[in-house]
Amino acid sequence: MVGEVGETAEKGGSIRRWRMTTVVPLLRVLALFATAAATVAMALNKETHTFTVATIGNTPVKITLTAQMFVIANGVATLYGLVMLALSFVIHKYNLKGPWFLTVATLDMVTIAVVSGAATAVAFMGELARNGNSHARWNKICDNFQRYCNQGSGAMLASYIGIFFLMLVNMVHIFQLKRLNNLKNAIAA
Repeated sequence: MVGEVGETAEKGGSIRRWRMTTVVPLLRVLALFATAAATVAMALNKETHTFTVATIGNTPVKITLTAQMFVIANGVATLYGLVMLALSFVIHKYNLKGPWFLTVATLDMVTIAVVSGAATAVAFMGELARNGNSHARWNKICDNFQRYCNQGSGAMLASYIGIFFLMLVNMVHIFQLKRLNNLKNAIAA
């Protein structure tokens, strides 16, 4: 029984390992490009106009603070993607299975949470900028800053695409953890 499990894992293991060693870096590259595009698009998103606006109330809308948080979060995700991509080519020389996949899956989840939080904050501020809020007497600003709003929307879309690819990478790592756990339980039994 133990020999059969070991032989089955050996036969399908090389094909499965080849698929994982090509699929995971490909997904990481796609996530890297998406988060880098979101970072660059929002970091370069500047537009100024001079006009008179009546100030009502004392709570200003801080779109720039949200955009800065978005740039930082996507920049960290881009840097994380570069580090993990580099490590994915080097780590196969070492025999780290369980702790490596668990650590990477956890770090992927944290990165997804940070980037999705920043993207959601930008989506909220973008909705407020595009449509305003008549109850709070906040006027929409996208009529005056059309390029800024369009570029911010593109950055937000790129960020959500990056989140999608990071989720796929995370799912692959969780399936690898489950497969290693099942193989370990089958050999132990």
